[in-house]
Amino acid sequence: MKLLRHGPAGAEKPALLAADGTVRDLSGVIADLSGEVLSDAGLARLAAIDPATLPEVTVDRIGACVPRPGKFICVGLNYADHAKETGKAPPDEPILFMKASSAVIGPNDDVEIPRGSLKADWEVELGVVIGTRAKYVSESEALKHVAGYCVVNDVSERAFQSERGGQWTKGKSHDTFGPTGPWLVTRDEVADPQNLALFLDVDGVRRQTGNTSTMIFGVAHLVSYISQFMTLEPGDVIATGTPPGVGMGIKPEPVFLTVGQTMRLGIEGLGEQRQTTIAARD
Repeated sequence: MKLLRHGPAGAEKPALLAADGTVRDLSGVIADLSGEVLSDAGLARLAAIDPATLPEVTVDRIGACVPRPGKFICVGLNYADHAKETGKAPPDEPILFMKASSAVIGPNDDVEIPRGSLKADWEVELGVVIGTRAKYVSESEALKHVAGYCVVNDVSERAFQSERGGQWTKGKSHDTFGPTGPWLVTRDEVADPQNLALFLDVDGVRRQTGNTSTMIFGVAHLVSYISQFMTLEPGDVIATGTPPGVGMGIKPEPVFLTVGQTMRLGIEGLGEQRQTTIAARD
């Protein structure tokens, strides 16, 4: 299934994208795409519904495909070529940092350039949505705890990230820095999360092209690894790292985002996003 949330920010309703391209309302069946709904049993109940029996809805805005996550966990330098372009060695273990859950927005919402920003940047990433509680899970069992996958733009401010005391979270957590969606594509529809093409364009120029096959640490390893340090709960999101082509890695001079630009990004089978950059609001 391809599940989504639509409507005004803060008042989104759950829905599914039917095979015929129509969007069908789920608000009479579930309150939101959260909690037990994301378990295998919960998703199976949704899959058993004939979409034709659900009301068709017109979508004006798509929200983040899961409500504000309890944890938004990011993995740094998880593609060797990206590590190289940043001048860093590939890590021996996954590098983890957190993005504030208040950064999460819909896939096509505007992205703010923060006050004082000098180095705003883009990062297309495979997002993993947790479906059932995971603590000390093995790598062989890890994917059983995944509800599905989505597109994430891990928008970053590099000066805040690396030049303001070394705390990556500072450069990752500005409001709007976490476009997520458009869909939560359930695990059964993704045959191999380690073979998905990714891309990102800025103002029509292709900046990132990659494939999840080149991750240093795959999805199963990441879920298992992270569960050794914290309990993963339904609705938590893991952003698994970005392929090469970020602005800070462009030679001979880096290129960063300014107000009035457009990012378009997507992942094979998971849909596309499109954001316009704006000045930060109060």
